[in-house]
Amino acid sequence: MVPRYARPAMTAIWEPEARYRIWFEIEAHATQKLGELGVVPESGPKALWDWWATGPAIDVAAIDAKEAILKHDVIAFLDWVAEQVGPEARFMHQGMTSSDVLDTTLAVQLARASDILLEDLDALLAAIKRRAEEHKYTPTIGRSHGIHAEPTTFGLKLAQAYAEFDRCKTRLVAARAEIATCAISGAVGTFANIDPSVEEYVAEKLGLTPEPVSTQVIPRDRHAMFFATLGVIASSIERLAVEVRHLQRTEVLEAEEYFSPGQKGSSAMPHKRNPVLTENLTGLARMVRSATVPAMENVALWHERDISHSSVERFIGPDATITLDFALARLTGVIDKLVIYPERMQKNLDRMGGLVHSQRVLLALTQAGITRDNAYRLVQRNAMKVWESDGQLSLLDLLKQDPEVTAALSTEELEDKFNLDYHFKQVDRVFDRVFG
Repeated sequence: MVPRYARPAMTAIWEPEARYRIWFEIEAHATQKLGELGVVPESGPKALWDWWATGPAIDVAAIDAKEAILKHDVIAFLDWVAEQVGPEARFMHQGMTSSDVLDTTLAVQLARASDILLEDLDALLAAIKRRAEEHKYTPTIGRSHGIHAEPTTFGLKLAQAYAEFDRCKTRLVAARAEIATCAISGAVGTFANIDPSVEEYVAEKLGLTPEPVSTQVIPRDRHAMFFATLGVIASSIERLAVEVRHLQRTEVLEAEEYFSPGQKGSSAMPHKRNPVLTENLTGLARMVRSATVPAMENVALWHERDISHSSVERFIGPDATITLDFALARLTGVIDKLVIYPERMQKNLDRMGGLVHSQRVLLALTQAGITRDNAYRLVQRNAMKVWESDGQLSLLDLLKQDPEVTAALSTEELEDKFNLDYHFKQVDRVFDRVFG
């Protein structure tokens, strides 16, 4: 985790003290149920909860010092709690194994991280929707392969982004449900030394669902799906960030990141206004996606368990969620303050002498009885003259002077095919599909 790209609420989930607090809750809830089952005396869970009610500080340094000697983090924690609680602490961890604590804790952390990310997505969706409505009918050029294609609206561009992030939210809701599982099943997951009702009780208390069958660890296909989902969200962030970066290029300049008073774009060139936020988002997206491959490689553990996944998850759990949280918030800010230039969009639309209307002429010629191949040839030979003139010539003017074209289409019919509004007649329908 890099502090520069971290926000407090998400970071707090992964702090050592927060992790140890979840560990205690798992152990105490399990002991509580064992007491109800008569496996341990009721004095055991009572002593744990009485100590917890005092609001104790977790001495991370002391636990770490024990781990340095014991070489086992869970045992170090249990020993430290026993020192605080007294003899009754011996009833903790009855029939449990370390993975019961570690895997269930990770599930809690990832579920809580998901809740923050879902809030982030809601904020982003709200910002995109507001700007899409604002520019619902703002004409702009659509590009394929980076080349002028046909007219669209800036609102439609943003509606596409909204639909994409709405899908991201749906996927994250599903990934959260899949990752939020609890395993309190003991060594190799057989429940030999602990009743399954303990797992069910702990799961209910922590807002999780019991893992149907664990093998001492929660199966890592769940985690692979979760981090893959984060990777897809990161890719969607990059898609929108790259669009802004392209639109901010000097030759395009249809939109740009907000440039605040006093901001400087370059140490050497005072005129520069660079898309630094969206370039940063592109980099952050790469870092989030970097978690997906090791998460998938973690699926193949030896037999019932090994710990080859453990070190990986200590990195990717905090890093991916903290980075994605920051990236979503940053993108929301970019969209919320994005400076949009409708006049420049119109200027770019008009730049190539009406070439953007070529398909309408092609279709009209075919409907007038000309074969598609010949219609294509007629439009293309005029369009190439406009292209080679860098838009100085007018496609409409050239078509009016082409006898093969005018033999099929009247001047009025040609002019009608250059009506910009024609391209926007379905905008309302698309918006209804996206926004309901």
